[in-house]
Amino acid sequence: MAKKRRYSDSTKRHATQFPGIYQREAERVIGKTDIAFDISYKKDGKKVWEKVGWKSQGYSAELARQIRNERIIAMQHGDELPQDKKKAITFKTLATKYLKWSSENKNREGIEDQSRYDNHLKDRFDDKRLDEISPFALERMKADMAKAGTAPKTISHCLGLLRAMYNRAADWNLYLGPNPVKKVKMPVIQNARDRFLSFEEAEILLKELKHNVRFKNEYKELEDPKLHDIAVVALHTGARASEIFNLKGQDIDFRNGLITLRDTKNTETRYAPMTEKVREMLKGRILDNLNGHVFTDEDGQKIKEVSNAFERVIERLKFNEGVTDPRQRVVFHSLRHTFASWLAIQGTPILTIARLMGHKSISMSERYSHLSPDHKRDAVNGLEAALNGKSKVVEIKAEG
Repeated sequence: MAKKRRYSDSTKRHATQFPGIYQREAERVIGKTDIAFDISYKKDGKKVWEKVGWKSQGYSAELARQIRNERIIAMQHGDELPQDKKKAITFKTLATKYLKWSSENKNREGIEDQSRYDNHLKDRFDDKRLDEISPFALERMKADMAKAGTAPKTISHCLGLLRAMYNRAADWNLYLGPNPVKKVKMPVIQNARDRFLSFEEAEILLKELKHNVRFKNEYKELEDPKLHDIAVVALHTGARASEIFNLKGQDIDFRNGLITLRDTKNTETRYAPMTEKVREMLKGRILDNLNGHVFTDEDGQKIKEVSNAFERVIERLKFNEGVTDPRQRVVFHSLRHTFASWLAIQGTPILTIARLMGHKSISMSERYSHLSPDHKRDAVNGLEAALNGKSKVVEIKAEG
């Protein structure tokens, strides 16, 4: 098969009415000729030729003149010319480097970053260069994700990942262009969970987490109720799932009744007091190897995410039946929210709740303050008593 002929730039050029602007007749495709416009200028003392376009594409001698002027002005200001600019790397190239770094340096080995890339960013941006991803493209992504029913928090996390990737690209001198996320408005997130378990619901849940469902006609417990034990730690300490998965034997202090939570979300180590139930459960799990994880998967490796079995148990118990608001649905994180809610109901000071939960700001814990109305009522009653006492003093003085 004969190879397809391409146009030649060697055709004789003819000067136009504008200095440095030339045109030539050339065969652009087989059997068809077109007019090409070239510009010429000096760079570093050497003559440079540049083809700007074809007449059939809308180019003209006047447009070529404007482009030549832009090149000359750029050189006068020390700017790079388009043909000299290094092409930006592709998003796929950056993603490969960033996700490797994330897996080696971030909590949970960058599982969330990998998931967001795979599910939301890969197909959309992999083939684009970093300078081709504009704020408008990100706004379109936001709109498409929202239309598909993606939660605002997930959209926000994806934008946050993109921002972090561009920042790392700059730190690694891979791309020094603008970060498009800076010009994108983050979604408004209202996902604070309101639902927490009652003591009765928690008891039912823990019992079902121990249930070996293979036995249909009788209740038998699992030989290794690992998910139950993980849930117990969450309910009794308020620890996040990732913090529980990070636990090692050396983090359990039976003498002082404390659990050390390391590699937390806010990077600060904190200490959780053990309840008697947690103590007894952990005694059966701590091995001689204090460097080993307390909870491991079937291969003896560190657990990376909550088992789907938890969701199946919630479905069997019908805890989420008829619930459409995501904030009201019971998920594993609800156990942490339940812990804080129980503390508030018992009258625990908000500052103490904040410290036990590992909140950086006390404002994050103030959402639980409505659960201890007796303290507010006592405060108002105390004020009323003080005011009544003051008014009596005024009355006595008046009578005197």
